[in-house]
Amino acid sequence: MRDNATEVTAAGIARLAGVGRAAVSNWRRRHADFPKPIGGTETSPSFALTAVEEWLRTQGKLGEVPLRERVWQQLAGHPSGPVTALLHAGCALLLVRDRHPGWLKVSAVSDERMAERLPGALDGVVTPRFGSGQGAVCIPRAAELLPSVPLLRGVAELAAELGARQAYEFLLGRHIDANPRQYTLTPAGPAELMAALAEIAAPARTVLDPACGTGALLRAVPPRPEQRLYGQDSAPELAALTALRLALHSDATVRAAAADTLRADAFADERADAVLCHPPFNERNWGHDELAYDPRWEYGFPARTESELAWVQHALARLKDGGTAVLLMPPAAASRRSGRRVRADLLRRGALRAVIALPAGAAPPYNIPLHVWVLSRPVPNAPASPELLLVETAGLAAPDGRDRQAWRPVQDAVLDVWRHFERHGTLDERPGLARGVPVLELLDDEVDLAPARRLPPPAEGGGAEQLTAVRERLGDAVRRTADLLPPRAEATDATDAVRWPLTTVGELARAGALLLRTGTGSGAPGVRVLTEHDVLAGAAPSGAADQLEDQAGVGGDSVVTGTGDVVIPVSGGGTAARVIDEATAGAVLGRGLTLLRPDPAAIDPWFLAGFLRGTANNRQASSYASTAARLDIRRLQVPRLPLEGQHGYGERFRALAAFEDTLRLAGRLGEQLVRGLHDGLTDGTLPPE
Repeated sequence: MRDNATEVTAAGIARLAGVGRAAVSNWRRRHADFPKPIGGTETSPSFALTAVEEWLRTQGKLGEVPLRERVWQQLAGHPSGPVTALLHAGCALLLVRDRHPGWLKVSAVSDERMAERLPGALDGVVTPRFGSGQGAVCIPRAAELLPSVPLLRGVAELAAELGARQAYEFLLGRHIDANPRQYTLTPAGPAELMAALAEIAAPARTVLDPACGTGALLRAVPPRPEQRLYGQDSAPELAALTALRLALHSDATVRAAAADTLRADAFADERADAVLCHPPFNERNWGHDELAYDPRWEYGFPARTESELAWVQHALARLKDGGTAVLLMPPAAASRRSGRRVRADLLRRGALRAVIALPAGAAPPYNIPLHVWVLSRPVPNAPASPELLLVETAGLAAPDGRDRQAWRPVQDAVLDVWRHFERHGTLDERPGLARGVPVLELLDDEVDLAPARRLPPPAEGGGAEQLTAVRERLGDAVRRTADLLPPRAEATDATDAVRWPLTTVGELARAGALLLRTGTGSGAPGVRVLTEHDVLAGAAPSGAADQLEDQAGVGGDSVVTGTGDVVIPVSGGGTAARVIDEATAGAVLGRGLTLLRPDPAAIDPWFLAGFLRGTANNRQASSYASTAARLDIRRLQVPRLPLEGQHGYGERFRALAAFEDTLRLAGRLGEQLVRGLHDGLTDGTLPPE
């Protein structure tokens, strides 16, 4: 195979060279010897990777293609597609990890000979890990492997640098990140929580995920000796990718199958210690008509609109007596009338143990607060649990389940109440967080299990003492507001208004007086992101980096803020410009924001931010669509003043910003006090006197 069969897009070229896509477009226009497109479309052409590398080196724009980037571009441009490339890479990495001498022997020959030898070598590692039939993982033939040989050599190099597991996680993570709409992901935070909930009930050696997707839930299971992991997915490529991912992640026996779980259960004869599942939501075509008499429906035949309750009963049917199932569920499944009979029987027989409401944003779909259901297969002749644990974590809201740092308070609180409930079978009310609710209290006409209906939040202020503290802080803020009140504006005639010579942000950037960067929201896991809302509200960075945690530490094209930077939103039609202080510095710049980094020897940042906020300035630099406005940052105007002349304006703008921040704080504290007093009076915790 020729290397130039691997294609790369303009975006890929930009990654290779460490530049923006606009630079690649300029190269194509200005350099007649730039490689010609070999594929793609007129608007999105693709180029031969080797030809691009050679041109970049010749031009001195690239000394050495980063190994990770080269391997990724080979995988992304594979002639048979990235999924096939990932499967071949996973098999090769398994050989590299488990039988490295065998890999060295099979790779020390020509590409053609290597392709011929690989199937036999792979059989020695694939069959022991996945069984004689190999399940979802099939050993590719020599003809299929030949186009992948250059990629596999690069993958082995990457494994030497990162390790086999990390190399595969990086490539798989990049692929998922590049195709977000093709996969329903379970972020690391919720996956770890679900695995921990099952582990508290009883350590599991046999774990099943009947809708395994990319294997996030099974990967979160703590390893233990003689462990067996079972995964099934209707998409053959997902089942195979999951099997390879799990085999590289641990030494557990892995079995994966590709089939529709509800219609064609591949593990009907297995009984697991634990089942973890993030089933598809709101499916109408789940097999309602074909499966009417299926023995799995021990708790009632699910309605056509209750596909999630079919998955719940499938999970229970695959458990050993006393085994635990943990499922991620849409909130509607706890209260829809069509499912009330199944929910009632789950309660009566003690199969449903807990319903845990997660904060919105924990997992896709990110706009709704999903639930976690914890179930246990009843032990024959054992008494049913008299209570159901309900947990509401909205007050512990984590912005993103992928951000482990922000997710930690949610996980700790949930595991703490579950441990207590599992040990004692009951839980006294923890206001606004959790309560053990008697099953008899829930068996009404609705059988509504939504935690929010049974766990009213605590008073907003948190009680009389906290409300007193809020009141004192509000008084301090009001006094500071009075102290910071700007002096009275002196009236002047319009003809006396100062007229300066003006320049634009674009001209300042071309002159090197400031640097422009556009936010991407990408960064290392755990790094805070300054969002558009944060800038508009004057709040601390609240976002989570838009970066898959398993990408082996690759941070993407992140922009990190520094003290003295000026940040501006580019959409919405509002006027806002924020000067970054020491408390905000170090945050990643989010999407929809532009960063201006002025040269301190030429521009005062407060002077710059103040003039950029001018209403007339924003109006002349904005373009308007039918439903939105967008600001062209480069067209914003700034007076041409020497640095000494800028400082007076800068100090005045700085004082206005301090006044604005104090006004915002007073407003937030006032709202908190009013809401807390209302809640305290209406729930009886505060007297009317």
